[in-house]
Amino acid sequence: MTHPSAALRVVSRFRVPQAGRAAFLSDAALAMDTLAAQAGCRGIALGQATDDQDLLLLTSEWDGVGAYRRALSSFDVKMHSIPLLSTAIDEPSAYELVRTVDADGVRTAPSGLAADAGTIGLGEAASPDVPSVST
Repeated sequence: MTHPSAALRVVSRFRVPQAGRAAFLSDAALAMDTLAAQAGCRGIALGQATDDQDLLLLTSEWDGVGAYRRALSSFDVKMHSIPLLSTAIDEPSAYELVRTVDADGVRTAPSGLAADAGTIGLGEAASPDVPSVST
């Protein structure tokens, strides 16, 4: 089954020393509640690495990149979630789910990335008719 657009999974990793764990968990609870209340949020979870007690993982799933971007522009998210997210390990964190296999079967969705996404930089004009990359 093909869907019109790919869902978005956001994966943020945090290095949190034990001395700062309680404060982080309190901040994370507020950030998670705030993000979960946004339209298009399918779910959010906090995990801990099994082989590194200082490494935590925050994952969320969204209806698509547009839903996530709209959520980030929310005043509540800017106040309660962005401060925590800004402490994440600096690495790519947003991934389109272009193929999913689960109990409901196999689902594919086209990427929303424009074919020229790797060559057009921030502030440069791109054509409105650039096709998506094929997946």
